[in-house]
Amino acid sequence: MLTTVIGLLTGILAGFIASKLQSGSGKGLLINLFLGVIGSVVGGWVYNLLGLTANGFLGTLVCAVIGALIVLWVVSKIK
Repeated sequence: MLTTVIGLLTGILAGFIASKLQSGSGKGLLINLFLGVIGSVVGGWVYNLLGLTANGFLGTLVCAVIGALIVLWVVSKIK
């Protein structure tokens, strides 16, 4: 239960950070959550390709932010 709550909070925070870095403003709670969760999957995939691991809260957050930034970049190229 606690790990799920921490995971959701990490996703929201990662989505918010990525939104702020990319556009200067947050996208809203649900969009930030969705972006953070998808970003963590993409970030984990990229980390795996590079042979890196995300350890602890900060490592997981950085991984999710990197993934979310990649997702935002891809979406901006599609539009």
